[in-house]
Amino acid sequence: MIALLQRVTEASVSVDGQVIASIGRGILALIGVERGDGEAEADRLAEKIIAYRIFPDDAGKMNRSLKDIGGELLAVPQFTLVADTNSGTRPSFSSGAPPAEGSRPGNARFFADAQNDMHVRIACATLSIARRHSPRNKLTLIALTFSSPVPLPAHEL
Repeated sequence: MIALLQRVTEASVSVDGQVIASIGRGILALIGVERGDGEAEADRLAEKIIAYRIFPDDAGKMNRSLKDIGGELLAVPQFTLVADTNSGTRPSFSSGAPPAEGSRPGNARFFADAQNDMHVRIACATLSIARRHSPRNKLTLIALTFSSPVPLPAHEL
């Protein structure tokens, strides 16, 4: 499981023009689920995302976590993060979890756990999308306002 994190002042996800999830100040996390990822990997990744000290303290240094600032997390599935680009000019996604596995509640569970156990408000596009029909062939838009351009990768290790 891998995530690409971005500090935001606000972010939202829309499917076919309808906002399905949104947050204020916090982290937009694009989440890539690989085959075999389960609850243990999701738990480790959630803990890491919430504990990352990527928000500025009073001195302007990245020294505060999402929990420290009382921020929010918007989690969005993004299968392209698990792409294998080591050979050729066409990425392979064979290591990625199939859509049904990647959005199943067991792998998306960490969002709810993080909200309950770590006291962070979470808007989860993964769960919203899973409750609806697959967004495949539907226009999905992610809107965000950067807090500053600080994209960071996070692995569950």
